[in-house]
Amino acid sequence: MNFYTDNENLSFYLHHPEMEQVVAVKEKDYAEAGKHPEAPANAEEAVSNYDTVMKLLGEIAGEVIAPNAEEVDHVGPSLVDGHVNYAPGTRRNLDALIQSGLYGMSLERQYNGLNFPRVAAVMAAEIIARADVGFATIWGLQDCADTIQQFANEELKNKYLPRIYQGATCSMDLTEPDAGSDLQSVRLKATWDEASKCWRLNGVKRFITNGDADLHLVLARSEEGTNDGRGLSYFVFDKADGGMTVRRIENKMGIKGSPTAELQFTNAPCQIVGERRLGLIKYVMSLMNGARLGVGAQSIGLCEAACREAEAYAASREQFGHTIDKFVAVQDLLYQMRARTDGARSLMYETARYVDLSATSKPASRVADILTPLVKLNASEFANRCAYDCIQVHGGSGFMKEYACERLYRDARILSIYEGTSQLQVVAAMKGIASGAYLKQIESYNERVAESLAAAPDAEMQHCHDVLRKATGLYSKLYELAAAEGTTSERFEHSTRALTEVLSNIIMGYLLLLDSQRDARFLKSCKYFVKESIGQVSQHLAELENC
Repeated sequence: MNFYTDNENLSFYLHHPEMEQVVAVKEKDYAEAGKHPEAPANAEEAVSNYDTVMKLLGEIAGEVIAPNAEEVDHVGPSLVDGHVNYAPGTRRNLDALIQSGLYGMSLERQYNGLNFPRVAAVMAAEIIARADVGFATIWGLQDCADTIQQFANEELKNKYLPRIYQGATCSMDLTEPDAGSDLQSVRLKATWDEASKCWRLNGVKRFITNGDADLHLVLARSEEGTNDGRGLSYFVFDKADGGMTVRRIENKMGIKGSPTAELQFTNAPCQIVGERRLGLIKYVMSLMNGARLGVGAQSIGLCEAACREAEAYAASREQFGHTIDKFVAVQDLLYQMRARTDGARSLMYETARYVDLSATSKPASRVADILTPLVKLNASEFANRCAYDCIQVHGGSGFMKEYACERLYRDARILSIYEGTSQLQVVAAMKGIASGAYLKQIESYNERVAESLAAAPDAEMQHCHDVLRKATGLYSKLYELAAAEGTTSERFEHSTRALTEVLSNIIMGYLLLLDSQRDARFLKSCKYFVKESIGQVSQHLAELENC
């Protein structure tokens, strides 16, 4: 099996018309300094390169990672003498990817990377997550390389980035027993060792994904007498230098192949990344945005896996003389699962394109910032719903260990928790809600759809457009009612989840409508979000008007 070539939606987004702009930004440095020998001649060649790599990755995902997933889930990692041993299947996955030269995908070519844009990176994460979400967390942490590449000095870049291409695993060590979401409360201490000309780490980190990785990015308190985010700096720690042991591996509900560890640092030598005091304020925030997009990709990969498991089972399971996919109730579940997957995927690749363009455009950066929490929120919640509905389609069989949907259900639950809970994504969206940034973005989609329909009229698409415009107008009224007492009022804060959900559905409706104008097969999923947006905003508006 090939998890890229069997999903035509991936090629659809990889060959999006705006990829030409993405490539132009990604290859800009090489164009100005003289082409790197391996740099593509043009956007068409670049996208062709991405396509070739995705085919290779899709084959490894389908032929190696997916077949290993059940064994890895059952065996899991083990703790031996203070360090983690991966499950044998996890090691096989890593070896296959390293030998294929697929690590360090987004690294610049001077560090042996492929210089791929964010669009291609999240697509790779989606493909791998469809095979095994637990392994996708290990794969996805190579994004730590982006932080080193962006903020570290040349010495650290040259020392560590080529190693990531060679397969060095990574972790970001942020949370502690008393500092989960509240990272400004981090206590792990970093002190300068003048004799050794390095920093030393002392303290405990908890809930660290892939905690015994080769390279760690560690958030630590470098400034004596501080107790907030301004006293935190960011450090790179190499496991080969010693000073860190794994105290335990957490026994988790799901993603069991990914070792989540509690770490003890004892005079562990490390080097600072960037400037002091900017660890949380600048560097972690940058890393977290990338991580949230990565979780969105994991979530969509799981959605795709759940859809396929449910569709295959429904097409083979007979009841009352028919396969159950002939029954309306089951058809409705399958339709909703597929529509949610399509909507989240369209939103994710739209966001990834803006992330790529943000390298040279402040307006694009602002759009990427407001869309990222929507990706994390909606994709992770949809993954949980798709996993739930997949079991429902299987009926009693779905409750049994023999079927993959049971594992998907357990794996899905973490997606709406780690890298910022769904509730925190709503909080993150509040700024864009209050400033009108989301409405401005919706208006840009409205103009694009109107222009396209004027050039190529279509009655069904026009109806969808009319309903989305109506839903947007009702959303404006909903916002005015919610914010009548101010955007810091209790009433507004209690309305933010409703406001965020309505905005999300309108935006996904517009994106799928734009996708439908390139390929009509997306229109069915577009209609789902059109219906959801008008239904939800009407319901929430009525509730607020009656308060």
